[in-house]
This record gives sequence, C-alpha cells and structure tokens, in this order.
Amino acid sequence: MTVANLITIIRFPLLLGFLLMIYLGNPGIQLASVPYLFLALLLDTLDGVIARRTGTTSLMGSVLDIATDRTYELVLWIVLADLGTISVAVPLIVIARTTLTDAIRSIGVRQGKAPFEQQGSRLGHFLVSSPWMRSGYSISKIVAFCGLTLGFALSGFPEASDLQAASDPILRVSEIVAWVAVGFSLVRGTPVILSGYRRVRGWEEAAMPR
Repeated sequence: MTVANLITIIRFPLLLGFLLMIYLGNPGIQLASVPYLFLALLLDTLDGVIARRTGTTSLMGSVLDIATDRTYELVLWIVLADLGTISVAVPLIVIARTTLTDAIRSIGVRQGKAPFEQQGSRLGHFLVSSPWMRSGYSISKIVAFCGLTLGFALSGFPEASDLQAASDPILRVSEIVAWVAVGFSLVRGTPVILSGYRRVRGWEEAAMPR
C-alpha cells in the first residue's frame, strides 16, 4: 500500500474520533474538536500531494480518495444538521447530487478512466477538475465545517459569557458559507450529469437497429 493511500485510510478513524468528541464531549472537548477536524480535513490535500510527488497516483487511489471525501462530506453535513447548525436541506441536496454524480462516474471508472478525467469539454473540465473550482469547493467546505462546529461548541458555554455570545454570529456566517459550498457542489456536478446523459444516449442510439 502506498503512503498516500495509507493517509487516506487513516482519515476514517479520525472521523470517528471527531464524532465522539462532538457528541460525547463537554464544551471544552467540543471546542478542541475544531482544530482536530481542521487537521483531518487537511489530510485530503496531503495524500494527493504525496501521490503526485512520489509518482504513485493510480485509479485505485483516485477512487479511494473520492470515497473518503464523500464519507466525510455526507457524514459532516448530516451531523451538523442533526446538531441544528444548518438546515436539513443542505445534506439532502448534497446526498442527491452525490448519488447522481458518483453513479455516472462509476461508468467511466469501469472503462479505466479516473473520476476527474471523464470530462470531454473545456468548460466541463474547468468546472469539475480545475484547481480554481476544486480549491474553491474545498475551502468553502472546510470553512463551513469548522465554523459550524466552532459555533456549536461555543453555544455550550455558560450564558452571558463572551464565548457563548460569539456563537450566534459565527453560526450565521458559517451557514452562509455552507450554502456557498452547496452552490459549488451543484455547479461542479452539473457537467458530470449532463456528460453522463449524453454518453448513455449515444450508446442507446448506437444500439438501435438501422
């Protein structure tokens, strides 16, 4: 197993640790879960950098990385909605988008194409795979996840304290960022869905008797 893939797999128990901290911990432990979560999220960047620099990028590594990202994304959105920091509409939208795009990408994976290499048009490639769009999406998610967690942790401190008072504005700003992340998700998912539709339609037309 490559070092990059090992780092990717390590992220799963780290996610479990975060869940234990946020659900079972006191406000102090919940507050400590914010930098803990931030570091766990940054490992997503680290595994990709290591894979490229060591020349160990692979189809398996790409699929494993996306599977880990999806697990983090869906679990965190659901947890944050369960904690009351965001509307349940956020995880519902993300789940629907993720289910569609990953189902379509699985077709390309069977043909030996990595998920981010399946866009044919320049616009589709930019929206799905460009550093600008991928970084914007990642940054908005990290800010939303950590900001919402911070706001929730601070809400558990005694009323009238400065920490508790900071909770509400942090949650409001973080919720806006969460919707920005949802916007990125939808924009990046649209080319995948459209290209998948065109691909399947082309197969159906080719299979029709002439």
